[in-house]
Amino acid sequence: MPRQAGWMNWAPGLLVLRDYQRSWLAHDLVAGLVLSTMLAPVGIAYAVASGVPGVYGLYATIIPLLAYALFGPSRILVLGPDSSLAAVILGVVLPLSAGDPARAIALASAMAVVSGLVCIITGAARLGFVTELLSKPIRYGYMNGIALTVLVSQLPKLFGFSVEGEGPLGKLWAMAQAIAQGKTNWAAFAIGAGVLAVVLALKSYRRVPGILIAVVGATLIVGVLGLDESHGVSVLGPLPRGLPAFAFPWIDSNAIVSVLIGGFAVAMVSFADTSVLSRVYAARLRQTVDPNQEMIGLGLANLAAGFFQGFPISSSSSRTPVAEAAGSRTQLTGVVGALAVALLLVVAPNLLENLPGAALAAVVIASALGLIEFKDLVRIYRIQRWEFWLSMACFAGVAILGAIPGIGLAVVAAVIEFLWDGWRPHSAILGRAEGVKGYHDITRYPEARQIPGLVLFRWDAPLFFANAEFFRERALDAIASAPSPARWLVIAAEPVTSVDVTAADVLAELDSTLQASGIELVFAELKDPVKDKLKRFELFAQIGEMNFFPTVGEAVGAYLDAFDVDWVDWDDRGLKGRET
Repeated sequence: MPRQAGWMNWAPGLLVLRDYQRSWLAHDLVAGLVLSTMLAPVGIAYAVASGVPGVYGLYATIIPLLAYALFGPSRILVLGPDSSLAAVILGVVLPLSAGDPARAIALASAMAVVSGLVCIITGAARLGFVTELLSKPIRYGYMNGIALTVLVSQLPKLFGFSVEGEGPLGKLWAMAQAIAQGKTNWAAFAIGAGVLAVVLALKSYRRVPGILIAVVGATLIVGVLGLDESHGVSVLGPLPRGLPAFAFPWIDSNAIVSVLIGGFAVAMVSFADTSVLSRVYAARLRQTVDPNQEMIGLGLANLAAGFFQGFPISSSSSRTPVAEAAGSRTQLTGVVGALAVALLLVVAPNLLENLPGAALAAVVIASALGLIEFKDLVRIYRIQRWEFWLSMACFAGVAILGAIPGIGLAVVAAVIEFLWDGWRPHSAILGRAEGVKGYHDITRYPEARQIPGLVLFRWDAPLFFANAEFFRERALDAIASAPSPARWLVIAAEPVTSVDVTAADVLAELDSTLQASGIELVFAELKDPVKDKLKRFELFAQIGEMNFFPTVGEAVGAYLDAFDVDWVDWDDRGLKGRET
């Protein structure tokens, strides 16, 4: 039995099925049918925005939903094509496909396979925390840049024409020229603008299917009035009948690097979004979700999409609330939605043939607008201006260089931001301030006094290869700036959570340097795990066990016992040489 439970933990959907309650069934069936009305138009819209024919958006909806229902840990999360991935996929597909739909879907499917493998390997290695390395300002920057990229790619379709241009700024310039030259199809623009207005107006009403209402209305108008023939409004056309088949996404060798980079970028973006959304709904529903299993579930869903003629997918912040509002209880909602979309392809593939391209563009634009973060960036600008400008740099990187180079820039910025805090951390010389217990930074307490011959130096970071030399410089500077010749250098080491080999060697060199000058190197409040490392590095024996104290106060007391110094503490009541 325990072995069975262990196997079933890899497929949370089986655990839900085992404990499924009959009272949930009606809720899941209704929620699945409601969800299906949104899955088809949104899937098609995001497929077109990603540079592949619309039917593949349905393929990327059906199979991943079934896979996630089995392997995903969240009971309510809805997966499928997403606007946040469209710019990344398009950035790979568009330049490499040369207008060939078959090549486009092979490239997109290969990206899904790469993304899936990255997520599975990372989740199996229990590295689900990696997306947390991207700070909020950096995430805002690249998501705002992606939103702009998606908007720019869809605006020409909203106006009823197509343009060529390098990057978002180039396309904006080309679009402005096309509008000035009178290329706008006003019938298509009216349809698209109307759909956009309806979707945005009804967005706050969670129980009202705004996208369905707008898309069905636009399809009926175009079909009844024949706007595709009379006014040249571009429409979806008939979809091929049948379900997606297994197909290995073969790509040319010259596309491998771009697909690998794009797949990795997709994995990073999709899991960052999915993990946040998963945690939000888990907290709301009072459930627990394993982030590593979440990554595995997302990876298997992407893998399934890649091998069944789909493209990279993510969680949906627009479709998941629809499922919740419709009463979803379990992953069965996604299964019902997937089966309904499959039924559409088998029974009525021509139902959406009059769906106008301008309406699809409007759906994507509405979703891209939802990606833009402005309010919190204003707050960040007010409280931490350099992080705001870091966000703007990431935004500019995506907007100017494109989605994939821009995301690469965001990752580099995140690594630099992470290293900078540890590379040049805060340090302080400590003294005794009147009326305040303990020892404190003399720059914050200018009236604080220092004990003659004793230098108290606090280092506010782990000690590792990147900051070890800086630590030695700061420590020697503290000794040089002491008001009297130093006898002891006490490292207040409570903030030091780790020491690596490079830092340990620097400490050994510092101890030798200080010994040559007649100065003792002493540690206070060093954590036991760090102390164990110093023992393994044979540094504990070199410095001497007697030079490690559990508190700064005990280190000061030992110093005052060892040396006859002229020192009266603030609240010593006149007793000489003893710290209270």
